[in-house]
Amino acid sequence: MSDKYFVHPTAVVDENVSIGAGTKVWHFSHLMSGCQLGANCNLGQNVVVSPDVVLGKNVKVQNNVSIYTGVTCEDDVFLGPSMVFTNVVNPRSNVNRRGQYTKTLVKRGATIGANATIVCGHPIGEFAFIGAGAVITKPVAPYALMVGNPARQIGWMSEYGHRLDFEEGNIAVCPESGARYKLKDQKVSKI
Repeated sequence: MSDKYFVHPTAVVDENVSIGAGTKVWHFSHLMSGCQLGANCNLGQNVVVSPDVVLGKNVKVQNNVSIYTGVTCEDDVFLGPSMVFTNVVNPRSNVNRRGQYTKTLVKRGATIGANATIVCGHPIGEFAFIGAGAVITKPVAPYALMVGNPARQIGWMSEYGHRLDFEEGNIAVCPESGARYKLKDQKVSKI
């Protein structure tokens, strides 16, 4: 335990774990050796963080999420309740593929909704929004709104999590922040 971060007494923290200041780890969670958590993260109940996983600053992990080796989440990522990462493309019980993990990068500000599944090896772009229950089977563009199984893109999201409606000149305005976005060549950028 540290005065810089909080770990609930029922949580297990292995040796060689790095925990940033202001981070909170709640009931029945397990941080495995070699994982790194940035400052001000919040890990809900029953979260497992496997060896060599890296979480940036201000990552919010809701209840019942397992983050497997090979996953990196940049700053300000939100992982919804019971969402799932995979780390082996072709798992078999009788074939040991430990050490053959496929990496998955979740870029800054992305949201992954409750019960979504991220098939390993598909990066999630900055501020992308993965809807509840979606199954990601391909790379996700920055600001993309993805839903369904397999997931398909149905629109674009602002950094504040609002659907963007592009009008004349392919410009959209976030209704909460007032930030402006431009759509060009099927890519969104903040202007």
